[in-house]
Amino acid sequence: MAVAQIGLGQTFGLPGVATANSNVLSVEYTTLTGFFLQDEASTDPLGFDYATTNFGLINRPYPTDDTLADAANKTQWERFAHHVDTLNVHAAAAADAIAADGRAQYKVLIMGRHGEGVHNAAETYYGTPAWDAYWSKLDGNGTVVWKDARLTAAGEAEARKANRFWADQLAIQKQPAPQRYYTSPLTRCLQTSSLTFGGLALPAAQPFVPTVKERLRESISTHTCDHRSRKSEIAAAFPNVLFEAGFTEEDELWTGTTDETPAAEDVRSKALLDDIFAHDDHTWLSFTSHSGEIASLLRVLGHRVFPLSTGQIIPVLVRARTLHLDNGTETPAFSSS
Repeated sequence: MAVAQIGLGQTFGLPGVATANSNVLSVEYTTLTGFFLQDEASTDPLGFDYATTNFGLINRPYPTDDTLADAANKTQWERFAHHVDTLNVHAAAAADAIAADGRAQYKVLIMGRHGEGVHNAAETYYGTPAWDAYWSKLDGNGTVVWKDARLTAAGEAEARKANRFWADQLAIQKQPAPQRYYTSPLTRCLQTSSLTFGGLALPAAQPFVPTVKERLRESISTHTCDHRSRKSEIAAAFPNVLFEAGFTEEDELWTGTTDETPAAEDVRSKALLDDIFAHDDHTWLSFTSHSGEIASLLRVLGHRVFPLSTGQIIPVLVRARTLHLDNGTETPAFSSS
């Protein structure tokens, strides 16, 4: 299994991740395979649809089934949830035994790409060469605006499809609802998240209140579709969202002149994961993001390449292992293999 290690630090003008123990320098992430079809090399990403495959959850037994009461009458998702819970219980016990050196935690990240945006439709209309060379640098074409692009009608339909699917998953498959929701600050993701999770029968203790994370945004490019709105504008349009600490009024990362490299984006994605795994104790997390950023997260998690079309969703079972290193030890270099 591929793992990734990047030391904590500042990236792209964003603050580094604060930890209670100054000796905690690295977190190692591993995708645990054999649970979802998207993990398998035999699964073709082209045309794959989460909604026709139970989110891709593989029908299989788990070694923990014999510790679940009435397991034979439980759904696949109920048995999988029990398996993940058991992994965390055993990891916590092991951490106590080894003074937390190398302690592990397990989370299920359910990562959804936004529905089709105006910018996606414009690129299709003009063609990628013309879009990249000219149109993407403009705020719009005089008729349609794609700066911080909104969803098209088709994109809204993709998000409503996800909402209907989630309603069935919660009611029929007994899939655990996300315990925490994170979203990119770009409008198309805020819309997608709201349309996907709004109105669902969620646990009262875990309502849909998304947290806006700067690091969850799309690959930072010269395209105006990736230039986010002001914080005050986001708050006015989406009054139920929370903002992470330090979220700035203006977009201080987009310049319109420089592109973020894949390696730099991976550092950003690693910092996002470090932040969330350090401060969020929940197991079931929802990310609403973008094709480029989800691809980066998959790289950092050691997952196989699995591109998502608009509106598609991929779940990943992740093990995070915290490495405690002595003061003065150099931060390990990034490794994706």
